[in-house]
Amino acid sequence: MVFSKFFPGIKDKWQPIIKQLETVVGKDGVVRRKEELLTYECDGLASYRQRPALVVLPRTTEEVAAAVKVCHDNNLPWVARGAGTGLSGGALPAPDCVLIVTARMNRILHQDLDNHYITVQPGVINNWVTQAVSGAGFYYAPDPSSQIICSIGGNVAENSGGVHCLKYGVTTNHVLGLKIVTTDGSIIDVGGIVPEMPGYDLTGLFVGSEGTLGIATEVTLRILKRPESVCVVLANFPTVEDSGAAVADIISSGIIPAGMEIMDNLSINAVEDIVATGCYERNAQAVLLIELDGLKVEVKTYKQKVEAICRQNNATGITTANDIDTRAKLWKGRKAAFAAAGHISPDYFVQDGVIPRTKLAEVLAEIEALGDRYGYKIANVFHAGDGNLHPLILYDNSVPGAFETVEEIGGEILKLCVDAGGSLSGEHGIGADKNCYMPYMFNATDLETMQYIRSALNEKGLANPGKIFPTPRSCGEAANAKKAQQFTNAELY
Repeated sequence: MVFSKFFPGIKDKWQPIIKQLETVVGKDGVVRRKEELLTYECDGLASYRQRPALVVLPRTTEEVAAAVKVCHDNNLPWVARGAGTGLSGGALPAPDCVLIVTARMNRILHQDLDNHYITVQPGVINNWVTQAVSGAGFYYAPDPSSQIICSIGGNVAENSGGVHCLKYGVTTNHVLGLKIVTTDGSIIDVGGIVPEMPGYDLTGLFVGSEGTLGIATEVTLRILKRPESVCVVLANFPTVEDSGAAVADIISSGIIPAGMEIMDNLSINAVEDIVATGCYERNAQAVLLIELDGLKVEVKTYKQKVEAICRQNNATGITTANDIDTRAKLWKGRKAAFAAAGHISPDYFVQDGVIPRTKLAEVLAEIEALGDRYGYKIANVFHAGDGNLHPLILYDNSVPGAFETVEEIGGEILKLCVDAGGSLSGEHGIGADKNCYMPYMFNATDLETMQYIRSALNEKGLANPGKIFPTPRSCGEAANAKKAQQFTNAELY
């Protein structure tokens, strides 16, 4: 069926734009065939889908700038996309948009070990940064669970965290400088190679802006020297509340671990079924993973204190590991938790909210009650140290109405987090998934002030439209897969 029969003139509209973009990135750098565009119709939040009109694959800053300029001059919406692992619909295409994909921009541009920084293109995979500098004893601290596939550009857009964010901070704490293509196609540099720069913190403003203020084409990252000693403590608990109490007591004692992670019984058994580490006690209602690092004497002392605190909170078994292989084995299940959920349920929906550590037991109990009330199982895996929850709502999308119910549960969980004094997101971003809940956390003046910034730097509103901020449309309408299945202009080619 030819799309132009229903919309005369559409083909004529896109042909000159395709030619302009091919001039910029070459014919192999423009994706336009319907079947090829299917790859790009969603990010990691696969429940929301929208096929882009075109995909552009630049390799350099100049090519990105030229592609954005084409969109700007033709009033075309555009969306930046990295590896497509985001979980909030941040890289979801807008209708009739140009998707600018940075996957080919995957070069490490410069290393300065003496000054502890590295400059990379946005398509460089998170874990590649550590691999590039590990031989000299350095590493890159932010480590999302998807670090072997997620890209630095996406990490910058969403301000990603990871296991080690408790002690070392999230992405914004490790970005020194950026080269940015602005929304009109200009190229600017913000930040630098030193931690503090005069003037407005434009680097901090850009990190976490979810592609609404431009595209980062070069990222200068802080790298850290590996600690002298590392120890992982794994403790089993009879209740999730006991594990949460242990987390609060460890922090209250003055110990700041590199990371603290909790998995509930549903998650424990899911990962053991899949990765079979043999490390996690299947009967435990929760496991707490604690990583300590620093000087040898410091780690030794803290290890003893942490074990004592866990026992005081009813830990039923404790395992410790200092060597790298055993530490990796203890972490393996946690890193595979999201993937393991896919083996116990046809579908799952990951939420991402933050609460104060002291409210862990209370909020987790309310999440369990929500699941019982709606009749859905919810597996809990989370960064316990900073209260960043990742409840996985298990469901079957083939059941009519199931996804709409799951969206409702996800919204209730977010409201629980905000009511507890927390936040709508810890690291996954707002994207298309949570924008309708922003008024629950921010008042009208707050949102208007944020929009001033977006309007100033994204004057035409072409950069990643419909993300972060609520729109007049209903939440589910933002990009629900069942409501957004439609032909696109690209079916012409």
